[in-house]
Formats: sequence, C-alpha cells, structure tokens
Amino acid sequence: MDIAEAQRLAWENKLTKGFNTADIALEFGLLNAEVGEAFTAWRKGLPDAGEELADVFLYLVALAQMQNVDLAHEVTRKIEKNSHREYAPGTNGTLQRVEG
Repeated sequence: MDIAEAQRLAWENKLTKGFNTADIALEFGLLNAEVGEAFTAWRKGLPDAGEELADVFLYLVALAQMQNVDLAHEVTRKIEKNSHREYAPGTNGTLQRVEG
C-alpha cells in the first residue's frame, strides 16, 4: 500500500465511522496523543508498539486529507529536498544544517 492509498482509506474510515473530519485543532491534539502512546509502547517494550506507530500514521494521513494536502507528493518533495542538504557537527556535537 502506498501513502495515497492509506490516506484515502483512513479518510473513508473516518467518514464511515463518524469520526472527526472538520476540527483540525482537535485532530492535531489526537495525533499528539497517539505519538505519546507510541512512545510509551516503545519505552516499555510493549508488543503493540508497531500498532501504535500505525495509529500515528493514520492520524497523520487523515489530518493531511482534512487540509487537502497530497501527503504522498509532499513526502516525495521533502525527501528530494533533504537529499541535497548538508550537515556538520555543531559546537555541542549535534548535527546542524550547513547548506540546502
């Protein structure tokens, strides 16, 4: 399955089940909660960590659909943009973008 198909299916599920399709601020909050659940599952080594990451993805693609964003296109564009960026260690040792 590709991103566009996942976005379509996530949106259809929201429509079919009567989930939020209009309140973008609420959806960002719910996405944030799902990220927290995924982090907790990872931190505790729970067997459903993958399912929690899938929830994050599904909330993300539905949020993109709520804003009429073609997420597949945007991800492709961003990966291309990132491929041309260069990074170097900063003063504190973390990587910082130096070009691109």
